[in-house]
Amino acid sequence: MEHFPVEAAGGGEDRFPIPEPTLRRLPVYHNYLKNLGAVKCPSISCTQIAQDLHLTPVQVRKDLACTGIVGKPKTGYDTDALRTAIEDFLGWNNPNEALLFGAGHLGLALLSYEGFASYGLDIVAGVDPDPAKQGSGPHDKKILPLEKAAGLIRRMHIKIAIIAVPEAAAQATADLCVTCGIKAIWNFAPAKITVPPDVTVQHENLASSLAVLSKKLSLRGE
Repeated sequence: MEHFPVEAAGGGEDRFPIPEPTLRRLPVYHNYLKNLGAVKCPSISCTQIAQDLHLTPVQVRKDLACTGIVGKPKTGYDTDALRTAIEDFLGWNNPNEALLFGAGHLGLALLSYEGFASYGLDIVAGVDPDPAKQGSGPHDKKILPLEKAAGLIRRMHIKIAIIAVPEAAAQATADLCVTCGIKAIWNFAPAKITVPPDVTVQHENLASSLAVLSKKLSLRGE
């Protein structure tokens, strides 16, 4: 199981490693709390969250403890405070700018999705080597020539790249990103990429997800 270090509040040594499953559950808790609403439910307990999300209270309590919030005996957590604690912990209240590589169908879909703003991600522009794809993109965001990427990354101090290029171009794109100072890559290309240890990569393999879905469907006899 992969773990991720969490920086101490004062910016010093790491406090403790965070398991990836916990990081994946925190947005689920956030969405649950958002739909629940503070007016309808001003306070919430681990037991109630666990029951509604089909988890265990111990697991919920351990996950939420990572955010630093402390519940009150018998009443649990203030719903608004808990939602804000999750947002702060995940960095959603401190927007990060990203540059998208690849303006194909998937790239344009990612560039079009306005919901990323709710999760602290602002895709400032796209880049693509194909002149036919360059110009104005969705929501008036520019799609620039590939040679403009390095200058834009350095000028805007962009630290996140989203790669949605063909498999053959994935590693070269990642190499360019690393050279320009990118520190995190969200990879949608159907290829594993190699980067230095100080660069974080999150792979989104659509084929693997589809394979799991198809197999589960077949096992149900549908």
